Amino acid sequence: MGRSRSRSKSPRRHHKSSKHSRKKSRSKDRSSSRSRNSKHVEKSKERSSKSRKRSRSASTSSTSDASYDGSRRKKSKGRSKMDEVDRLAEMERQRRVREAEQKYESKRCSSLLPVHYAHLSIMQEPLPGTRSATTPSKILKVVEEEAAKRIELLVKKRVEEELEKRKEEIEQEVAKRVEEAKRKMEIEMMQELERQREQQRREELARQEEEARKRKELEDIMAENNKKIEEAQRKLAEERLAMIEEQRKMDEERQKLKKEQEKRVKEEQKKILGKNNSRPKLSFSLKPLS
Repeated sequence: MGRSRSRSKSPRRHHKSSKHSRKKSRSKDRSSSRSRNSKHVEKSKERSSKSRKRSRSASTSSTSDASYDGSRRKKSKGRSKMDEVDRLAEMERQRRVREAEQKYESKRCSSLLPVHYAHLSIMQEPLPGTRSATTPSKILKVVEEEAAKRIELLVKKRVEEELEKRKEEIEQEVAKRVEEAKRKMEIEMMQELERQREQQRREELARQEEEARKRKELEDIMAENNKKIEEAQRKLAEERLAMIEEQRKMDEERQKLKKEQEKRVKEEQKKILGKNNSRPKLSFSLKPLS
């Protein structure tokens, strides 16, 4: 009986030690996965901070360049568009990388599922001479963790290989998209310049028409003023001529009156002096006395 008990105790101790070792390995795996996740999170944070810094620098540069004149504005607009193109190209590259990772992970998971299920069925079978102390859920959890680790490593390796293989293709695609974006941006800039030239041409034409209209109005006003001045001068000249004519007539009348007066005075003097027998003869007659 003692021997049977000692024999029965030994596998239990073995089972407990294996269970502790599994727990330790599981905790190690969890800590390593957590450290990897934390590193991945830190890297993603660094990338997001870098992208924010780039976007902030781009925005600050665009706002600072907006205070310059027209030519510098166009240059800053071109630079901001180039930064936008680079950012879009980087986003497209990251999207392609994520798609490749997801595609590879799905393929790898589909290929590894039968192996893991077979492994699970093997692990669920109890060892000969031992009791099955572990539950199927714990075994499944261990298998899933191990499978997740292996899948992660395989996916990482496969993604690196795939990226290395398709590096030139991705770079060509990115260069192609960048070139298309540049071409589109150049077309838009040319169209914008053409619109600005057309707007300036219309504004210049409107300004010239306004200046011509104002000039014509001024010329009309000056012509009207000149006409009024000429009319006033003509009236003034006519009035002056009329005054001169009236003065002449008055002078002639005065001269005529003066001559008549002098003539009358002379005639009276002649009468008084009796010159030229102008004096009447006196006749005397005697009346008889009665």
